[in-house]
Amino acid sequence: QVQLVESGGASVQAGGSLRLSCAASGNSNHMDSNAMAWFRQAPGSEREGVAVIYMYSDNKYYGDSVKGRFTISRENAVTTMHLEMTSLKVEDTGIYYCAASFGGGQWDDEEAWKYWGQGTQVTVSS
Repeated sequence: QVQLVESGGASVQAGGSLRLSCAASGNSNHMDSNAMAWFRQAPGSEREGVAVIYMYSDNKYYGDSVKGRFTISRENAVTTMHLEMTSLKVEDTGIYYCAASFGGGQWDDEEAWKYWGQGTQVTVSS
């Protein structure tokens, strides 16, 4: 099995910055390392795609609400990923999840991802 562990969530004021990390452990050989992504879920809302990085092309795509403020990156090993979040807004509050092993289709469709982390809480206050 593959385990994804997120870290870096915290409470910050609007305008601040945070860096989230996601590390894969366990039998990562079972993980199709084609892409990794960040999703988030605010209270009472559905989970939404935040950003994706495709490992072979290094192409990156972002949700409209975070474009220009968030940056997704990976380390040389395909099992580690980060999300740099700047100019944080109250509406960025939520639980941020790491996802791995993309099965194709729309990257922001949560059904397309096989492995998920437990999430890390980000709270942005005004």
